[in-house]
Amino acid sequence: MTHEELEDAVPLYAVGALERVERQALEAHLLSGCVSCHTALKEYQSVAAVLPFGLNTTPPPRALKAKIMAARTPDALTVEPAAQHSPKPSLEPGEWMNHLFPPESSSRAVSFRWALGVATIAVLAIGSYLAWNSYVRMTEDTTTLAQLHAQADTTASKLTALQQQLNEREKTLAQLRDEIQLRTSDVTELKDQLIQREAELEDAKIQLAQRGGTQRARTPQDQLAVLLRTPDVKAVSLAGTDMAKRAAGVLLYDARTQKVWLYSVNLPECPNGTTYQLWAIHDKPVSVGMFHMDSGETAHLLVKQLPNFTSAKKFAVSLEPPGGRPQPTGPLYLVSQS
Repeated sequence: MTHEELEDAVPLYAVGALERVERQALEAHLLSGCVSCHTALKEYQSVAAVLPFGLNTTPPPRALKAKIMAARTPDALTVEPAAQHSPKPSLEPGEWMNHLFPPESSSRAVSFRWALGVATIAVLAIGSYLAWNSYVRMTEDTTTLAQLHAQADTTASKLTALQQQLNEREKTLAQLRDEIQLRTSDVTELKDQLIQREAELEDAKIQLAQRGGTQRARTPQDQLAVLLRTPDVKAVSLAGTDMAKRAAGVLLYDARTQKVWLYSVNLPECPNGTTYQLWAIHDKPVSVGMFHMDSGETAHLLVKQLPNFTSAKKFAVSLEPPGGRPQPTGPLYLVSQS
């Protein structure tokens, strides 16, 4: 039979109206796993189950029961039980489902229930163990977390105390810095006063020496002794050129008085009224002052006012005609090294 023929036989099978051969063929087809036929059979069986409720009941004739009872002979009674116990050649309608899902025996059901109970107990035991283990771990973790919180609080307290100590020390250091600055200002002021008093003392010595008729205080050594005791003095050395190789000089600058002190040695005698002229070289040479070297002199001290000393790039001493010149014209005898 084709699939279409088997599918058309499903409604007849649901109501038990198929012949034996057709019924066996359809059951074999259903056992093979045809999904569409299974679905159709379920639908038809549900309809067939309610068909009897839609029929009108007709009472049987009164003589029918007597005829049926009279027709029962002893041979029929003995044959009927044997026929009842004879193996069925085929499945009744709907019994093919038992081959797909055979009913379990009572012993097997008991074994299954016992195994299910044991499995349930085992699952409960394992679940209880896991729950207890989780509870223990949770308790340990909670204890550890509490300890960590306590340690964190202790550390935070220590950090707060250290921060307070640090703030107090910073305040103390700030006060000490202020005091040091104040003491430094006082020391600087006292130093300036001391320098001023020393300068006044040297002036007094010079005036006293002038009144006493001696020129000792005017010597270059005394003037340099006063200047060298002045703090923050700037010094520039000058070296002799080929015109006077043995000559040398030192230029000192006092920022407080804005004076330059040129102390030169071993310069040749100025011939024919010529003069030495000191130059501060900026973008162009600027005359600082002039001095004269007489016969027999080996050193000379020139003191002049020079406010723009720090902007000068170089210093030089040249030999110029009498009265000097606005720009150097004669040979250079001394030149600064910086």
